[in-house]
Amino acid sequence: MKLKFVLPIALFVVLAIALGVGLTLNPRDIPSALIGKPAPEFNLPPVQGRTAGLATADLKQGEMVLVNVFASWCVPCREEHPLLMDLARARTVKIYGLNQRDRPEDAERWLAAFGDPYLKTGADLDGRTSIEWGVYGVPETFLVDGKGCILFKHISVLTRQVLERDFLPIMRGERAPPKTNC
Repeated sequence: MKLKFVLPIALFVVLAIALGVGLTLNPRDIPSALIGKPAPEFNLPPVQGRTAGLATADLKQGEMVLVNVFASWCVPCREEHPLLMDLARARTVKIYGLNQRDRPEDAERWLAAFGDPYLKTGADLDGRTSIEWGVYGVPETFLVDGKGCILFKHISVLTRQVLERDFLPIMRGERAPPKTNC
């Protein structure tokens, strides 16, 4: 008879603890299964009005690069775009763009209006490549080593604080990147 009352209470306590722990987690700290692994194979055509598309081979040129996933319909992308323009002007790092599920004319117009920090920009019209990269939503930014291995992923707006805290220490060799399988 006691088990009849104790079991539901015990189950409730376990569930409450799990929920409590879950509420303390930052949803932007979603770990990526691709960290330390090769970038997925892809070959995207250029965004309308651009000449250079984006492919896996571009990530294997011996230099670290940022891959920024963006879209013209993405309001937070506008917020981070000035920082990407500053990085491009300062030549801090090569930046490649992955334009997710955008109408070609909208992507072209957006880059013309706000500036184009990307050396190469792939048009992921159907979103398949973004899915293979594990993209949850735009914007997202990846740090990829010169062998095409994903070292870091940031979900949401890239800010100067995030850049200085998470990306630059790896790029400068001040913090060891994750062990890779590349």
